[in-house]
Formats: sequence, structure tokens, C-alpha cells
Amino acid sequence: MSRILVVEDEAHLAEGLQYNLEAEGHVVEIAVDGPSAATRLADPERPLDLVILDLMLPGMSGFEVARRARAAGNYVPILVVSAKDEAADVVRGLEEGGDDYLTKPFRLEELLARVRGLLRRRRWDRVPREDESPRSVTFGRVAVHFDRFELETPSGTLRLTTREAGLLRALVEREGQAVTRGELLEDVWGLRADTNTRVVDSFIVRLRRYVEEDPARPRHILSVRGHGYRFVS
Repeated sequence: MSRILVVEDEAHLAEGLQYNLEAEGHVVEIAVDGPSAATRLADPERPLDLVILDLMLPGMSGFEVARRARAAGNYVPILVVSAKDEAADVVRGLEEGGDDYLTKPFRLEELLARVRGLLRRRRWDRVPREDESPRSVTFGRVAVHFDRFELETPSGTLRLTTREAGLLRALVEREGQAVTRGELLEDVWGLRADTNTRVVDSFIVRLRRYVEEDPARPRHILSVRGHGYRFVS
């Protein structure tokens, strides 16, 4: 049984989501504005398993709610659900800390499938398996701990978001191979390979700042022109 926070100011939508998520066996809480959502997320005594977050909220935007949670070291999976469907909004929602993005109006079946996927991935991250990829990888001057979402660098330890860690792991697992943007969209974000977005490139820029001595001349996360990216340890 998972505890889910629905952050939505439209009462009929929030109540509908609560009804259907509870029918799936989850415990559901509702926050109707940004400040109350931020306060709930900051409560360490009552951890959440998932947040469904609208972006246009009274008092504080969903962007800010997600940003504050990540800045505080809270890496609960966040599913952004918003009427904002411009590519810039989708990218910003993911960059501020969202793990997935669904535009309104949406089909209930799709939302429930995304919820299941995020919860399943969270369980996988918690439970080691004999056949899984290594939990920690060292290359260059950094060490990545995928189970803790941490990156150790000469200047200190950084916390990775779920998507940052997922993208880096997807590249590490295919070391030496050229991986297309489409493959990364499918594997890391659960999006169609032909989705028109630059989110992969935006996250690559961020990862290079973390792991490369000179991000302008990367040695580990290499571009493959006209194709995608390749990881070299």
C-alpha cells in the first residue's frame, strides 16, 4: 500500500483522482494549494511514495513546490499533471524535479499506468537484485551511488534526481554503445521515442557539469552526431 499526495486545486479532479487511486489500494491525501503541498512534503515524519502535482496552483506554483522538495533532499517520485503542454513547460517541469509529465486532459488509464510505473521503479530502487547493474560506479574523479541517488565529486557530494540517476545509469549500462535520444526517452522517461522534446539534451548538459572536469570538452558523456550519446568510463 502506497501513500500518494494529490496536489490539485480543482476539487472535482482531486476527488476523482482520490477515488480511483484508493480503488487501486493506495492511501491518498489532497493538498489544494502550493504552500500546503510544500509543507506536507517537508514533513519527515510522514514519508510519501508518490506526488501527483499540478503546476498552476494558488499561493505557489507547482514548479516551486518541486524545486523546494528537491533542494531539501526529498526525492519522492513526482508525476506532473498540467494543462501546460508547451515543450518549454514540459522541459521545465522535468528539470525542476518532476519524474514524469502528463498533460490535461488525460485518460484515467494512462495516469494509473504512469503511477504504477513510478511506484514500481521506486520499489526496484529500494530492493537489490542479483542480476541488476552495479549500485555504485566510479569513473574519472567521481563515484555514482545509484541506490542513494548520490554523486561523490572532489568538491563534495551531490544529490541526483530520479531522472538524472536514471539517465546516467542508462548510459553506464550501455558503456561504449551509441544510445539514441529516442531510446533514452523510452527507458528513462517512459515517453515515445518520437516525442518532440529536448529534455534529454538538457539533462545531458546538467550531468556533464557534474561529472566532467571540462563540460565543454567531455571525456565520459560523449555526443554521437546525428544519433545520441555514448558513455566512456
